[in-house]
Amino acid sequence: MEKRQIQDTELWVSPFGLGTADAGVAWKEEDADRIFGTYLESGGNLIDTAHVYSDWIPPETARSERVIGDWLTKTKKRNEIVLVTKGGHPSMLGEKPDMHQSRMGREDMVKDLDSSLMKLRTDHIDLYFYHRDDVRIPVEETIEVMEDFVKQGKIRYYGCSNWTPKRMKEADRYCREKGYRGFIADQMLFNYGSRYMKAMADDTLCIMDDEVYRYHDENRRNLVMPYMGICSGFFHSYEKKGEEAVKESPYYTEKNLQAAGRLEMLKEKYSANTTQILLGFFTVQDFPCVPLYGTGKPERIREAAEAFAIPFEKADFE
Repeated sequence: MEKRQIQDTELWVSPFGLGTADAGVAWKEEDADRIFGTYLESGGNLIDTAHVYSDWIPPETARSERVIGDWLTKTKKRNEIVLVTKGGHPSMLGEKPDMHQSRMGREDMVKDLDSSLMKLRTDHIDLYFYHRDDVRIPVEETIEVMEDFVKQGKIRYYGCSNWTPKRMKEADRYCREKGYRGFIADQMLFNYGSRYMKAMADDTLCIMDDEVYRYHDENRRNLVMPYMGICSGFFHSYEKKGEEAVKESPYYTEKNLQAAGRLEMLKEKYSANTTQILLGFFTVQDFPCVPLYGTGKPERIREAAEAFAIPFEKADFE
C-alpha cells in the first residue's frame, strides 16, 4: 500500500488505519503478533486506539492501549508506526454511562494523556484526538490544551473526533490567528451506508452529512479519518443471513437495501468481497480519506489492503 503525507505535517500514513477497539476482548494479547505483524507486512502503519477502549467490559480499563503497549515493548516497532489515541471521552464505567458527561477540561485531558502514555509505554503520541466535544468550552481553551501537550513533547499533532463543522471552523480560525498547525485529522461516522441510516442512539456522534462534507471538501488540511468504515457489519449480515437479521440495525432502510444490491454488482464487476467494496468507497471521495478498519483475523487485514489496489470509480457508488 502506498502511503500519503498528511498535508503540512511530517506524518506519512497508509490508506487505512487499524482500529483496535476490540484488542484484548474479541482477540487476545497472544494474537497481537499475528494481527499487528500482518498489518505492517501488508503496508499499514497507522494504529488507532483510545483511552476508553474497552472500558465497557470490566474490570480492566484502557485495555486496548495496554495490549498495544505490550506489543510495542516486545517487538520494538514503535518507530515503524503512526500511533493514534484519543482522550476526553465520557466515562464508560457503570451500568448506564452518561454520554453527555463532559470530560474535556484540562485536568481530565492531562489525566487521560498521561495514562495513555503509560499504558502504551511510549514517551509521545503521534496524533492525539479529542474523542468528543463540549461546546460550552471555548475552542481557544481546547486548542491551548493541545498546544501545551505539543510543547511538552507528549504529542506531535492533534485532531478532533465528533466535532461539528461550526466548531472546527472556529478552531481553524483561532489556529490561523495564532500560527498553529491546528487539527490535522477529523474522525466521524462515515461509510457507504451512513447517508441513508437512521438516527443513532448516541447523539454525541458526528455523522457525515452535506455540511460536514462541504467543510472537508474546502479544508483538505483536516484529513477525514472515518470510523465504522464497514457499516458495523450491516451489509455482511444482510448478505449472509438475510433481511430478518438486520432489522434492528440503524442501517436498515429502504435506501440501504437498494445499496446492498448495488454492492453485489460491484463485487462481480471487480471480483472483490464485501469488505473490499466498502473500503473502496473511501478511495473515490472528493477529499483524502484514511478509514479505520478493525479485525482480529490476519487474512481479513490482507484482503483489506488489497482493496486499495482496485481501480474503483466514483460512479460505482452513486
